[in-house]
Amino acid sequence: MKKILVIDDYPDNVFLLQDRLEQEGFEVIKAYDGNMGIKKAIEEKPDLILLDIMMPGISGYEVCKTLTNNEETKQIPIILLTALTEAENLKEGLQAGAFDYIKKPFNRTELVARIKSALRFSETNKFLIEIEKIKTYAATVVTANHEIKQPLTLINLSTAAIRRELSKDNFSKEAVLKRIEFIENAARDIIAVLEKLGSIKKPVITPYVNDLNIIDLESGETEN
Repeated sequence: MKKILVIDDYPDNVFLLQDRLEQEGFEVIKAYDGNMGIKKAIEEKPDLILLDIMMPGISGYEVCKTLTNNEETKQIPIILLTALTEAENLKEGLQAGAFDYIKKPFNRTELVARIKSALRFSETNKFLIEIEKIKTYAATVVTANHEIKQPLTLINLSTAAIRRELSKDNFSKEAVLKRIEFIENAARDIIAVLEKLGSIKKPVITPYVNDLNIIDLESGETEN
């Protein structure tokens, strides 16, 4: 069951919306001011928010901006409920991050249609985000394999060389130490690659080979 948060300072409006939405099979969460709406949005993680613009204290515009700038709630679609009809008022709401708006008084058919449209958009967006996560994970694996393969090969070769040297009756200490130095350098290279991969916040993914992608370690945005 999809959860819808209704934020409106008029209890009669909330009751009317609750009645209509519950008849359509939605679960309704209620908030009667902007602060309560923000709190419930963060706590309840609704699938959609119906938000009145004209409220005392924190306006619907401010609530919308707060929620769309919050990592926990920015993906929740917001539909503004407004009696305002001026283009500038509607533009301000959309610029604040709202997905859509419905003018008051609204009819039931339009309300449900707008809600279902926003929910479909939200589900598609979530799916695309998950696809991007999978692509990024795959590119990370390919990048790690590409960057680490050479130093790992050097470690294996150096280990084999040390074993051969130590099997001799008169092994060369200098040769063993040289191979150990190779291993230490290769280990540092591996650690550096892993640290760089771990620090990238916004990876830049570029084509590699055979339809595989790789992360550009030099271009990705890293954490400070």
